[in-house]
Amino acid sequence: MAVLRAERGVSRRELAAALGVHYQTIGYLERGEYSPSLHLALRIADFFEVPVEVVFSLRPFPRLGSTE
Repeated sequence: MAVLRAERGVSRRELAAALGVHYQTIGYLERGEYSPSLHLALRIADFFEVPVEVVFSLRPFPRLGSTE
């Protein structure tokens, strides 16, 4: 989610305001300290106009530049 925010130039506070959540919630999500409800996950994906699995996955995405 942090990568999507950076690509679009959106701050945590701006994303939080658009989603109707506290800005700290965005930080918790990005650090993996909080799992969103299905409703919130779908709203985040809709905000970024991507499929939900682009934002959230059961397996960690490989690091950029990784050969794994």
